[in-house]
Amino acid sequence: MKRMAKTTGMYVLLTAIACLFIGPFILLVSTAFKSDSQPVFSFPPQWLPDPPVWDNFHQAWNDIPFPRYMFNSFFLVGVMVPLHLLFASITAYPLARMRFFGRNFIFYGMIATMFIPPEVMLIPRFLLIKTLHMTDSYWGIIVPGLLGGFAVFLMRQAYLAIPRELEEAAIIDGCGPFRMWWSIMMPLTAPTTAALGVFSFISVWNSFVWPLIVLKSPELYPLSLGLAYLAGTFGFDVKSLAAGAVISVTPIIIFFLLMQRYFIYGMQGAVKK
Repeated sequence: MKRMAKTTGMYVLLTAIACLFIGPFILLVSTAFKSDSQPVFSFPPQWLPDPPVWDNFHQAWNDIPFPRYMFNSFFLVGVMVPLHLLFASITAYPLARMRFFGRNFIFYGMIATMFIPPEVMLIPRFLLIKTLHMTDSYWGIIVPGLLGGFAVFLMRQAYLAIPRELEEAAIIDGCGPFRMWWSIMMPLTAPTTAALGVFSFISVWNSFVWPLIVLKSPELYPLSLGLAYLAGTFGFDVKSLAAGAVISVTPIIIFFLLMQRYFIYGMQGAVKK
C-alpha cells in the first residue's frame, strides 16, 4: 500500500507539472483558432475556440512573406545542424580518446565558454564578422554557430563511455584514427548525436538576437525574426500573432517527435557511469 501510494503521488505530481508546462501552449493554440468575437484575456480562460476559424492563419501567412522566412530558417537549419554535429564530433574525439599535451586545458577552456553570458560575446563576435565581411549574409549567422562548448562536452562524454577494447581491436586490424572515428565511434554514438541534433535544431530555429544584429535585409530574416515583424504589422492582434507562433513551432514539434526515440537514450551518453 505504501508503494502504491508513493507511486500514485508521484504520478499526480508529474501530471501537475506537465499541465503547468503544456498549459500555455494549449492556450496559444486555442487563441490561434479563436474568432474575433471571442475574448483572449478572459478569466477563467476559454480553452476551446467556439467556433474554430482559420482566418488568423490566413492573415498571418499572407500579410508578411512567411514562405520566404520559412525557407531561410530551413536553409539555416539544413546547413548549420549537420556542420555543428560534424565539428562537435570531430573535436570531441581526440579530447576523449587521444593523449596529447594540453588536452585537458583545451577541454576545460571550451567548457569555460559555457559560463560566459551570450550577451558579453555579441560585440566581439560582431566585430569579427564585420572584419570578415560577412554581415548581412547567411554566413554571418552560420559561421559563429558551428561549434559550442556544450556540444563538445556531450560528444566527449559519449566517446568516454565506449569500451577501450573496441579501439584496441580496431588498431590491431590496422584502423587509423580517422577511420576509427568515422566507422566505429560515430555509429556507436549515434543516439547522442541525434540528441545533440535536437538541441541544435531548436537553437538554430529559434535564434533571434544574433540574426537581428547581423542581418539588415528583410529577405534574409529567419522565421523567428520575421515574427517580430508580424507583431509590428498587427500591433495588438494577439490571435494573428498566436497563429504565426503556432506555424513557427510546428517544425520543432515534428522534428522532436521523429527523434524522440533517440533523445532520452542519447542523453545517457552524457552521464559517465
